[in-house]
Amino acid sequence: MIEVTQLNVYPIKSAAGISLESAIIEERGFQHDRRWMLIDTDGQFMTQRQHPRMALIHVGLMKDHLLVNASGMEPLIVPFESVVRNSIPVVIWDDTVQASFVGHDCDDWFSSFLNFPCHLVQMTDSSERRIDPEFNPGRKQVSFADAFPFLLIAEESLADVNARLMQQFPMNRFRPNIVVRGAGPFAEDSWKLIHIGKIPFQVVKPCARCTITTVNQDTAETGVEPLRTLAAFRSHENKVLFGQNLIAGGAGEIKVADQIKIVSVKEKTIEYSSQS
Repeated sequence: MIEVTQLNVYPIKSAAGISLESAIIEERGFQHDRRWMLIDTDGQFMTQRQHPRMALIHVGLMKDHLLVNASGMEPLIVPFESVVRNSIPVVIWDDTVQASFVGHDCDDWFSSFLNFPCHLVQMTDSSERRIDPEFNPGRKQVSFADAFPFLLIAEESLADVNARLMQQFPMNRFRPNIVVRGAGPFAEDSWKLIHIGKIPFQVVKPCARCTITTVNQDTAETGVEPLRTLAAFRSHENKVLFGQNLIAGGAGEIKVADQIKIVSVKEKTIEYSSQS
């Protein structure tokens, strides 16, 4: 039996995640997932790649707001419905997206904690950001996530990686939305269409990993692992791949302990090599 063991959302892109017992599925991803983002003064998105201290920003989901905390800072309330409606273009990877400023108090809070001038912005429902059409015949949208609405990893896949390492790394290094158990190491590589509970998901492509995997999510310290070890056996076309990106085929709710049904598998899977 394959079942869900974790459901995670990351309301503010690259800040700490939140584990849930159940999650509501929307077109852009889980409800509230990566609907807020920090940008620099040029409108470029910010992540732990350049600012590992973002890992120390903790977010709570309240009834009508986010509650943001970090060491040495007063708690910050970020309303779900921002009172500021100034819309500006922001850049995330190759996409330019309309977003709304949240407020000067938020900008001051994050700028003070990160020691870097920045703004907090929110993706509104009217904002357009399409998933790559190569993987998106239905023209569905995505939030401020890197590219796709959902990321799934099997516990057994992480256990295989950790078996190759001197140090054991937690799942939060890879920031998945959905964690499963009972599949076997890297079984998710072969999946094409699955059902989680009653909701269908397309398994569209492997996730290319970056230096965020080398950031300790508890201390913001950086290193070279586990990315270096992954590169030794999970490389393809100069990318290190781990976990699978998903697109939901419907709306609804999924829960921890929901069973996963493998509806179809890929005819051919990627042949991996070491990264030179």
